[in-house]
Amino acid sequence: MSAGRFERAIAALDRVHAQDPERLASGEAKELAYARHMSEWLARLAPGASEELRLAVRCQHIRRWAIARKDYPEGKVGYLRWRKEASLAHAALAGEILAQAGYDADAAKRVQALIKKERIKHDAQAQLLEDVACLVFLEHEFASFAPKHEEAKLIDILRKSWAKMSPRGHAAALGLKLPAPLRALVEQALKN
Repeated sequence: MSAGRFERAIAALDRVHAQDPERLASGEAKELAYARHMSEWLARLAPGASEELRLAVRCQHIRRWAIARKDYPEGKVGYLRWRKEASLAHAALAGEILAQAGYDADAAKRVQALIKKERIKHDAQAQLLEDVACLVFLEHEFASFAPKHEEAKLIDILRKSWAKMSPRGHAAALGLKLPAPLRALVEQALKN
């Protein structure tokens, strides 16, 4: 592994993340914090993860703010179209950044495939990326997301997220110290 190349790529990705106009209360760019949380969770679940997977978790949402969900129709079809177009844009930009950092086409293509979550249930690394994304949501985003939605919708989202996760992801999620109301929603979602 080339530490110089990897560090250059992470620094370049983080410079893009830092451009996110949405800021946390701390002043940190929201997507920079998200990328950091993704890397932290991957390190917890798989300390020996491949360089490609470490890059993919760091850039999964690169420039996400540029493709707004509100610009797509409401409902499942609009949501899926937004997700697909966003993942393609994230993968394309990641490929450019990785090439500039010194990665060859094969490495960039692997990172892009992971970002797009191709073959998620057949690719252990893509599955691990999905677990990490779900855990970051539960630990860092669920508390602010929940008050904006009806309980039935939250339970549906939790069930769908749970179905995307592996047993390792489930175990990590169950170990989270969620506030009691959020824990109750998770428990409700897991019934039946």
